[in-house]
Amino acid sequence: MSWPQVVVLSIVQGLTEFLPISSSGHLALVSRLFFDGDAGASFTAVTQLGTEVAVLVYFAKDIARIATGWLSGVASALTKTPLPPERRTDYRMGWYVIIGSVPIMIIGVLFQHFIRGDVRNLWVIASAMVGFALVIAAAEYFGRQHRHAEQLTAKDGLLVGVAQCLALVPGVSRSGATISAGLFLGLDRALAARFGFLLGIPAVFASGLHELPNAFKPVTEGMSATGLQLAVSVVITFVVGYAAISWLLRFVSSHTMYWFVGYRLILGTVILGLLAAGVVGA
Repeated sequence: MSWPQVVVLSIVQGLTEFLPISSSGHLALVSRLFFDGDAGASFTAVTQLGTEVAVLVYFAKDIARIATGWLSGVASALTKTPLPPERRTDYRMGWYVIIGSVPIMIIGVLFQHFIRGDVRNLWVIASAMVGFALVIAAAEYFGRQHRHAEQLTAKDGLLVGVAQCLALVPGVSRSGATISAGLFLGLDRALAARFGFLLGIPAVFASGLHELPNAFKPVTEGMSATGLQLAVSVVITFVVGYAAISWLLRFVSSHTMYWFVGYRLILGTVILGLLAAGVVGA
């Protein structure tokens, strides 16, 4: 990989990781359109480490509170002592994140070869951009947003976790899948976004660390990168990603998801048109 490609793709990753427009899809698109080649799923997974560090920093107080509440709950269960009421929501939230992380761990391992190569096709990506835009629109339209954090259940965690698996297909979007699932389940939009971000932490860190060796020397599709390039990429994605989280959480608290639906429909349609006309290769 060239340095311009590393810098540009890192900025794109940071900007799009948390928006419901698919960061992996954008990385694949930008790589092919401007750099004549796909950076690859392994590079994508490693760059996501920077954005997940941004999540850890941004939600540091929430994560510390949830972790403390979960540990207190486990200790309470082992010692058979009552758990303080103020810890119960955090204890349950900790379990919901764990439960919701299981599906993508299993699917990611079972279908890793497919994820690294077969689905990174522009026809698939553009079609997913358009198709899942309709899913997001439906979630926004039908979601009642009447449920809040204290009303979350283990079933919610599992269902949102299953929805997160859809993000393994470039063009779908992790945040788009988790926020949409949350809206369908009746969660308010801000809670759906925050829970989706928390749910992504275990999955993305596991994926990034697992794919780190392949980023240096891809086993299937993709380009190789040096250790310095990967380190710089993680720093860039952290800085840009932190700003993107802050902006998105403010945005969804007072705006609908239809703005992202429109963007996805336009971009996906344009790419499909370029593919059909033979301007770009799949």
